[in-house]
Amino acid sequence: MSTLQDLDQVLSRKQDILNKSQAGGGKSKQGSKLSARDRVTRLLDEGSFVEQGMLACDAGVVTGCGTVDGRPVIVFAQDFSVMHGAIGAAQGKKIVRALEQARKTGMPVVAMCDSNGARVGEGAAALEAYSDVLTHLARLSGVVPTIALVLGPCVGTAAMLSQLCDLTLLAAPEGALLEAGPQVLSSAMGKSLTAQELGGGKAAVESGAAHFACASEEEALALSRTLLGMLPANNLEDAPFGVEADADRLCPGLSAGMDGRAAIEAMADPGSVVELGKGYTGAVTALGRMAGRTVAFAYTGTGDTCDKRMNKIARFVRFADCYNIPVISLVDSTGLEIFDTVKRQMSVVKAASALVYAYSEATTVKVTLVIGHAVGAAYVAMGGSANADAVLAWPGAVISPLTGEAAIQVLCPEKIRESTGDAVAARAELAAQYEAEVADGVNAAAQGLVDDVIDPAETRKRVVAALEMLSGKRDSNPPKKHGNLPL
Repeated sequence: MSTLQDLDQVLSRKQDILNKSQAGGGKSKQGSKLSARDRVTRLLDEGSFVEQGMLACDAGVVTGCGTVDGRPVIVFAQDFSVMHGAIGAAQGKKIVRALEQARKTGMPVVAMCDSNGARVGEGAAALEAYSDVLTHLARLSGVVPTIALVLGPCVGTAAMLSQLCDLTLLAAPEGALLEAGPQVLSSAMGKSLTAQELGGGKAAVESGAAHFACASEEEALALSRTLLGMLPANNLEDAPFGVEADADRLCPGLSAGMDGRAAIEAMADPGSVVELGKGYTGAVTALGRMAGRTVAFAYTGTGDTCDKRMNKIARFVRFADCYNIPVISLVDSTGLEIFDTVKRQMSVVKAASALVYAYSEATTVKVTLVIGHAVGAAYVAMGGSANADAVLAWPGAVISPLTGEAAIQVLCPEKIRESTGDAVAARAELAAQYEAEVADGVNAAAQGLVDDVIDPAETRKRVVAALEMLSGKRDSNPPKKHGNLPL
């Protein structure tokens, strides 16, 4: 047989694979969804996809590389038309090869997840394949950004793959993260629930298992492109700059005690803010840009700070630090939330420790803005000069170990007892006096604990200036294998 005949057979075989993929990829029990190759080509720049391992089509995954806005990306897409995307030895080998290429070349990874689990018929070999994939993905963490798109049901170990990625997006109508099948979970819970109710976009975001719930696959793919455009290719590069915006733009209307989400929108470049995990706790974590530079915004949320808020912020800070993205922290916390169960109280203590650890370990640029209260652990973790390179406060900010009302109970109980009028009013007056004269930001600045008390309208200008001043920061942790994060 001649070389030409061999080539013709190879080309014919590849065309058959493409035809079969297109024919089987447009239908599912719940409705239509894109084929694995369609998903890949719609994510990447037109004509840029170079597929690898195409002839190993029975593996049930499409792998390769391409570009997004001209920047190289590694991608793999589980093919639900081949045994419902179930992973076996062949699929595991293809994915691991793609992950290894990402590690060697410093390219981001986009994982398109659509799998009902392991290939049971392969027995232990299927479990070994999952173990190999998850191990390589875990070791890639902090080396290159990884984005998981959950585009179909991901059950059991398949769901773990998405959780090892930096960012997780679920797409309606079929994306779902499940510990087990809906029938098993419904039986265990004693009521009939659908896959979407158990692990769809809304449920996954509200439980903290996903960062985004998208209305369609197209929306998820578009959002992935946006996120990739805000992140560096790897931990040795800087994030790409966006369109340069006016660094000195004033932000009228900002004042102490306002909602931090609105403050973030006012501070950031117009239209640049992308909030992660919206709906999961009152804390806000978001990527955005300031004067074209990618930054990570973390806002405590008003009132007491619970364990879920702190865990959310801690993970986000560690993510930003992996890729040297500056962290801008907005603090307005009246302290740690107290719960009525010992288990939840201990969870709060652990989460506060994890938050302190995340900020302490982070060597990226850290700028803290006290926009309201910074009481107790919130200031210790996010506002203290040991954990921030620059600390700014708005007039009216309160920085104290305790809230005003709690502090006067300790400092001047006799004045409360001696008050002749309304005791409640007397406590409120003393608390206000303490916050204004002892715990205010100006007093903290006078002690050198806050760098400056600024006009809220100049917040953007001052934060951008701090980022510019700190852009050459060089810091590192002591030599060690790794720290022991208090999980």
